[in-house]
Amino acid sequence: MRNKPLSKRSTQALARVLEQARYEVLPTATTEEKVLTHLPRDRVITVTASPSKGLEATLDLAERLTGHGYTAVPHLAARMITGRTELAELCERLTGKGISRVFVPGGDAEPAGDYPDALSLLEDLTALGRPFAQVGITGYPESHPTINDDLTVQSMWDKRRHATHVVSNLTFDPAVVRGWIRRMRDRGITMPLLLGIPGPVERTKLLAMATRIGVGESTRFLAKHKGTFARLAAPGGFTGETFLEQCGPALAMPDANVTGLHVFTFNQIAETEAWRTDLLDRLRG
Repeated sequence: MRNKPLSKRSTQALARVLEQARYEVLPTATTEEKVLTHLPRDRVITVTASPSKGLEATLDLAERLTGHGYTAVPHLAARMITGRTELAELCERLTGKGISRVFVPGGDAEPAGDYPDALSLLEDLTALGRPFAQVGITGYPESHPTINDDLTVQSMWDKRRHATHVVSNLTFDPAVVRGWIRRMRDRGITMPLLLGIPGPVERTKLLAMATRIGVGESTRFLAKHKGTFARLAAPGGFTGETFLEQCGPALAMPDANVTGLHVFTFNQIAETEAWRTDLLDRLRG
């Protein structure tokens, strides 16, 4: 399973983040049934937003999952929302359905109104009285396709007053994770971090989904990073298990404050939950 035994601290850190893993899903016609069939009610589910499907698909699925007893986290992509009036209406709608957590990315769409980026929407959420108990923002361990690395760290610093935690985008290099966490913490960004990783997706399905336009920010991220495909498609090129084990020392650092995983399931929900529970059992055993 691994090249050398994990230290006790690393093993404990990995078990902790696996226990607190949450799953990102795409709002398709079969997602609700898959979640109900394969996930216990204690899993946290985040629902992506895409220009092609519109925000309503995201909100509707998040509300239905909440009604089933899950903690659902809709993605409020800033550029898909026209301004404070619509935002206030969304806040009233979601809180009225018992939703207390949101994730606020900028999104890849052309701005629909007043929000060119996530920060501008976050500022309005604060002005509206902070209606959500938890507000997540995006972190970029690897270079963002259109934003300088220093600016992505600065962006987290700027957003820290309006958010409760950081969710990292996909990366496949444990050394990058270690360096990025160190840079964040040295800069004074102390918010809890959820480490983004891909679930055990079938290679053919991943490639097919990643070439579709507008099915979610995670797939668009992959489309912009074609080198990622080679790593995921090559036999033995990447596994979530090996990646997590190599991240173990970084996750175990006293000030790392990595509190869980954000797993990009690409709607391979049953396979992701089976992988998580199996790995967790082995770590505990």
